[in-house]
Amino acid sequence: MPAPRSTVRRSIAAVAALPLLALAATACGYGSESKDDDAKANVSAGGKKLSSDTVKIGYFPNLTHATALVGIQEGTIQKELGGTKVESTTFNAGPSEIEALNAGSIDIGFIGPSPSINGFSKSQGKGLRIISGSASGGVKLVVNPDKIKTLDDLKGKKIATPQLGNTQDVAFLNWISEKGWKVDAQSGKGDVSVVRSDNKVTPDAYKSGDLDGAWVPEPTASKLVSEGAKVLLDEKDLWPDKKFVITNIIVSQKFLDEHPDVVEAVLKGSVATNKWINANPDEAKASANKALESLSGKPLPTEILDSAWESIEITDDPLAETLKTQAGYSVKSGLLKEPNLQGIYDLGPLNKILKAEGRPEVADAGLGVK
Repeated sequence: MPAPRSTVRRSIAAVAALPLLALAATACGYGSESKDDDAKANVSAGGKKLSSDTVKIGYFPNLTHATALVGIQEGTIQKELGGTKVESTTFNAGPSEIEALNAGSIDIGFIGPSPSINGFSKSQGKGLRIISGSASGGVKLVVNPDKIKTLDDLKGKKIATPQLGNTQDVAFLNWISEKGWKVDAQSGKGDVSVVRSDNKVTPDAYKSGDLDGAWVPEPTASKLVSEGAKVLLDEKDLWPDKKFVITNIIVSQKFLDEHPDVVEAVLKGSVATNKWINANPDEAKASANKALESLSGKPLPTEILDSAWESIEITDDPLAETLKTQAGYSVKSGLLKEPNLQGIYDLGPLNKILKAEGRPEVADAGLGVK
């Protein structure tokens, strides 16, 4: 259901120079931020423990991960888990989160489609399953209007994405390819300089002149606008019906096999959270901002929060057809060999929950488990 609309040159160079595995090592164990002491995230008083003492959930401090931000902040996920405790960890981008999932540092993750595809493919279909959608939209190309006035002006400019191989990186590489320009996917060098930059670093790098723009999720896009950047392209305008998966929920296949009751409880919490967000957009926006304040030390200013929030649609639907398209982008960019995605989805638990609520089931585009 659609939501109602309502530092640094050296830092950039260091990030751009690191290989993917080194970047992955910056998360979870790895340097990510773990948070399990929020009052609402504590074990429900008297709640019955499920088959695992804890469930470790990973997500990004982005508004495109509002389901996780709000669900953990408001305790709706913890409520469904009873005596099983939520432990949460945040990441900058998907490849790092996949490394954590593979290492067992997290069990369930809110993540974009491209890292999900890569993780599934590289594990030969044995590492993870996508079990739900979470969000659509919320990604923009923002640029310095003094240097870039049209899309053609991007040639020769330095444009940031969050991490090599993450969803925005793949989308931007595909867009560049469709323009007929050439960029080496691994190095980011070519007709456009693709600079892999942590979302926390990007606004300061833009402000210092080290970047000419960025293809990034919210709220980073709106932070850049507050620094004088201009939205040149909203990625949703490139998609049929203006919908595309930006965040879905994945689970370690091992954890799903061993603790299906915990996975179902997390999904119930996610569905309940999404329902509350869509019914109470202003309260949900404030809750997400409170969660971001807790994670980063300060809330988003109202003008940034409002601009970012209105571009995101919260949904249980994984929009599986758009994931298939994004898999093609990864192949075309050279970051991935043609993958066999059969079995990447296990939407049975989610559809069971939706059916019990009298709601339509969601589709897996023929990529479900058999």
